[in-house]
Parts: sequence; C-alpha cells; structure tokens
Amino acid sequence: MPHRTYNVEEVARHLHLSGADVEKLVKNHEIPCEHHGDRVVFRKVEVDAWASKRILGLEDRGLTEFHRKTSRDMRHVVPGGTLMPEMIEPGFIDPALPAKTKASVLREMAALAEKTGRVCDPAGLREGLNAREELCSTGVPGGLALLHARFPDAYMFESPFIVVGRTIQQIPFGAPDGAATDLFFLLCCPDDRLHLHALARLCMMAHQTELLARLREAPDAPAMRECLCTTEAQVLEGFPAGT
Repeated sequence: MPHRTYNVEEVARHLHLSGADVEKLVKNHEIPCEHHGDRVVFRKVEVDAWASKRILGLEDRGLTEFHRKTSRDMRHVVPGGTLMPEMIEPGFIDPALPAKTKASVLREMAALAEKTGRVCDPAGLREGLNAREELCSTGVPGGLALLHARFPDAYMFESPFIVVGRTIQQIPFGAPDGAATDLFFLLCCPDDRLHLHALARLCMMAHQTELLARLREAPDAPAMRECLCTTEAQVLEGFPAGT
C-alpha cells in the first residue's frame, strides 16, 4: 500500500513514537509530511524511507531508547522477545557469497531470499532493493549493510525472515565511513512495525557487541546463526521483560 497516508496518531504508532514525539518532529521539519489546512498528513512511502534512514543513523543512547520502545510495542507479536531464532535458519545464510560489486550483492541476496520459499514477489523484491539503494546506501560503519526493499508491502513475503550473506571479499557499498562492506543482512518483513523493530535490533547487536567480528570468524552457516542467537540474547539481558 505505497499510497497509504497516516494522521499523527497513526504515524506515531507505525513508527513506535509518541504523539508528542511526532508533533515535535513536524514542528522542527524533521519528518516528511503535508499540511492540509489544520491536518497533518504523512505518506507511508515517504515515512518508511525516513524511518529506515533514521534508524540506521542512530547511535548509543538514541538507538538504545528507540530499541526499548520497539521491544515494548512488539511484545504481543514476539512474546519471547527474540527474533533471530525464528527469523534465521542455517539455510538462510551464505558464508561465502561470491559477489564482487554492489549490483551483484543485491542480485545474490535477493536470490538467497527466494531460495527460502517465502518470497511471493521476487521481481518486486529485486526492484525494491535497487530502489532503496538509489535513495541512499543501507551500508553502515563497521563493514555491514542492512538491506531492505523500498516498498516492503505486506504481500511480498509469506512470513518474516532474514537472510545473511558474507562476501568472500569486501565491496565498496557506500557506507558513511567510506569503508568497504562484507556482511549483508536482508530483512524481509510483511509487517512494517516488525521491520522497524528488527532493523533496530540488528543495529543494537552490531553497535553494542562484538557481533561483526564474531560473524567474520565463524567457520560456517550454523556457526554464524549460533553467533546471531547468542548475541541477541546478550543484548536482551539489558532489557528486562516489561520495560
């Protein structure tokens, strides 16, 4: 539903923010919106792009607080709190991705997602990945990229999952620190709010643990999955249930 619009209350829920948070963002011209008389309207496609860029750019306290909010908001969807055991299987991981360019990474990661059998619209996924990277790179400091479609419509995937690729060589991917990238996650979530939560969870794991170094040292796909699950548990130790 790329043409869907939200009011203030709806966009606040969608983004795991309070109404006051959204009103402050509007006042400071920090979020894309339109003014229709006294009403403020938010276009889903613009808000989703803004939200993913914002999460990828969050650090330290800002990231921790946002992750705390998404964890609280998604308790009814993920009662146990963990995402990695349910969303990643060893077969969803390629520890020796042969890609040598950004374009080939996108193709090979989309193909890896298709092999899961959970992609309902392969062409749409490939198109969405390219469109998202044209907006701006999903690469982040540390040699990591968190790929996702520009238009993650609910019909694109049968169920939420994540695929992971580790390239044989590092690839220039447009990360803000200018460093090359060799670890790629592709988030495939039919639920927009779960998508933002998973994106925040992976950013927490990457920024606040030794996850990236451990993934590079892991010998195979099962070991990489185990690393992801244990690292997520480590992060969640700082977020007791109900906070």
